[in-house]
Amino acid sequence: MVASRTQPSFHLVLLLLCCRPTKTKSPEPSAPPQLSDSPLPTVSKKVVLTGESHTEKVEVVGPVILELECSWAGNPDTRPNVTGFWSKDGIEIEDSRFTVPREKEHYNLQRKLNISTRENLGNYSCVFGGDAKMDFVLAAPQMGEVRDKPIVSYVGDKATILCKMEESKPQPTSWIWYKANGTEKEQILEAAVPQKYEIKNQERETKLLVYNLTEADSGLYYCNAVYPMSSTEGQVVLRVITFHEPLKPFFAIAVEDTGRK
Repeated sequence: MVASRTQPSFHLVLLLLCCRPTKTKSPEPSAPPQLSDSPLPTVSKKVVLTGESHTEKVEVVGPVILELECSWAGNPDTRPNVTGFWSKDGIEIEDSRFTVPREKEHYNLQRKLNISTRENLGNYSCVFGGDAKMDFVLAAPQMGEVRDKPIVSYVGDKATILCKMEESKPQPTSWIWYKANGTEKEQILEAAVPQKYEIKNQERETKLLVYNLTEADSGLYYCNAVYPMSSTEGQVVLRVITFHEPLKPFFAIAVEDTGRK
């Protein structure tokens, strides 16, 4: 009788032991994979100067490590060494001043530049005392063809304004058009004025079509070739005239002849 009364309690203990919650250790989240930054390409530029000054244009499309080297043959007053330094936009770069010895008939200066942002572009110069200077102008590829005459069209007609890069130049990533508005430049957007503007881009050239011309469309237009690092700009003047305007010189001559009679 005693055993029968204690047996249920024993089963209850087993039930509690079996159902007691246990603590489990959750797996730690795996660390994200480390992405290694790709090294920037390296471009070297060397200039040998025989006179007192030289300017070298360096086209920069995207981020790059630029190694600049200047080699100067010296002047008749040859010295065993000169003071040399580097400057950016006319301001001396800190810790760039050195005593440069004359080796193999030349003085040599080197500088490695990390060109990773637009602010890194500009005019870098290597200066040998007060005797010689070489300028490296870092900028986006420049447009070779520059139109020096305005495009002339008539009121109510259509005008096509063209800008393009040479085949030897890198292809821009995009093109942007602006129109001069006083002292400011206003971007031209096709959707802003429906049926007024149309922009056609094709690799190294862009066309701006202006419809239903009025005299207010006359002015200066800018085309910008956009690159990852910076952009380069071209300018075109559009002149919109009426059909009567070409006849004005003839009217003036006719009036002058009538007055003489």
